[in-house]
Amino acid sequence: MQRLRFNTHSLRLFALATLLGGIVLGHLAQATAAFAQGAVKSVHGDWQVRCDTPPGAQGEQCALIQSVTAEDRPNVGLTVIVLKTADQKSRLMRVLGPLGVLLPSGLGLKIDQADIGKAGFVRCLPNGCVAEVIMDENLMKQMRMGQQATFIIFQTPEEGIGIPMSLKGFGEGFDKLP
Repeated sequence: MQRLRFNTHSLRLFALATLLGGIVLGHLAQATAAFAQGAVKSVHGDWQVRCDTPPGAQGEQCALIQSVTAEDRPNVGLTVIVLKTADQKSRLMRVLGPLGVLLPSGLGLKIDQADIGKAGFVRCLPNGCVAEVIMDENLMKQMRMGQQATFIIFQTPEEGIGIPMSLKGFGEGFDKLP
């Protein structure tokens, strides 16, 4: 079973990848908003490639994005943003979850019925809390081959909320990222 937990090495790699990608952690809220509201360049199944130029960036940046809400709770949703770093060597997945999540429980992920693991939330912003991972080859393969990802957040230690997200078009959309 693959774990999405961060360790010190992963955090250093993420910081480096973030800088290489042109998105400084201090501008995370602006970057997340820019990607979520950027111009739609293409649609691939249930995913969109959106591009924008965040404040301070050298040029346009693009990401593969999908936003969903829980079927039984319209006020509980999340946005998944997947992007390549400028050097094309790393792939990042940033998940913006709702405010009010139980931070120590992290964000769980299942693809189809396989438990992939958990990622910790790294910070909360005015519009939600963010979990981030560097996507390795195995996770990319699972996302490309899978039919559905289920992201699991907790509002209490006993109450996990599974939010399903279609993976239809993920691979095609990722391949279209510049």
